[in-house]
Amino acid sequence: MPVNRNALIRYKTIDACLRRRNRKWTLEDLEEACSDALYEYEGIRKGVSRRSIQLDLQMMRSEKLGYNAPIIVVDKKYYTYEDPDYSIANIPLTQQDLGTLNEVVTILRQFKGFTHFREVDDMVNRLQHKIQMGKTQQRALIDFEKNELLQGLEHLEGLYAAVVAKRALTMTYQSFRSKNNQVFTLHPHFLKEFRNRWFVIGLRDEQEKPQIFALDRVQTFESNDQIPFRWDQNLDAGWLKDTIGVSKTSGQQRMLVKFRVSKDQAPYVMTKPFHHSQHLLEQAEDGSAIFTIEVVHNLELEREFLGFGQDLEILEPRLLRKRIRNRLEWAWALYQDKPIIQQDSPSS
Repeated sequence: MPVNRNALIRYKTIDACLRRRNRKWTLEDLEEACSDALYEYEGIRKGVSRRSIQLDLQMMRSEKLGYNAPIIVVDKKYYTYEDPDYSIANIPLTQQDLGTLNEVVTILRQFKGFTHFREVDDMVNRLQHKIQMGKTQQRALIDFEKNELLQGLEHLEGLYAAVVAKRALTMTYQSFRSKNNQVFTLHPHFLKEFRNRWFVIGLRDEQEKPQIFALDRVQTFESNDQIPFRWDQNLDAGWLKDTIGVSKTSGQQRMLVKFRVSKDQAPYVMTKPFHHSQHLLEQAEDGSAIFTIEVVHNLELEREFLGFGQDLEILEPRLLRKRIRNRLEWAWALYQDKPIIQQDSPSS
């Protein structure tokens, strides 16, 4: 149930009073302490009534806020905690609390890398610690996927600002395949994260086709107000809706991929689909299953399938089936004792 700020201040004040066992607390004492706290924190001069304190004590004793405070009355006059170590600040988090905090942390973690959310970084770390410890001394039970060595996050805020402002950039970039830096004009349209790496998608120079650039390969960039921003209204996050990963060329058509998954891995593929278009086509008596997805053909797609090894077979289309077979043959050859005849890798 929602609790207003003033009530929370009163609960916290009453809790602090009852924890001080070197003094006996009457209703009048608690009234005075709460009135002083509200004046200090909120500037409220109107005192707190006895009725309000009685309702607060009743609420703290109840399960409505999860406190279940062991408040007792001594000599029919003085209020204290029956358990000397009790405090409303030490209440263990419930499973529902942990679930809610998990969702909040997942959302907040997406803002890491933005300097104006620097305070959020610290808050997220503290939230993660609280969740892991569950406000107890137990070992950490939750571990988020992260890459502490990830490069390029320092560019995230500036690129985001350029996307929002529709501002052209002069970018210095060095791809993994290039020995030298490239300097070009980029018209950034949106940002994309995949497998803990960030990418910026936009139009380069005067080219019409969208291109994708990894932030960890960006050397520098700066605004170029001398060049009008080129805007493509069709180039947004939806441009990659038929894509696994970020590799896609303009005009590339999606294909229907049909594949069989073994009985051991079928449940995993059912509960964690490769793509939102995934459809269960057939489930055999032996537990294996046949699925389909509609996606564009790229390297990330092949890597996802190869990760299942012998538990996944591509049935259609024939070209993709052949490429996966070639990759498996190449991998098999690497583990042979006899010398390998040098040949082109099927990576490209």
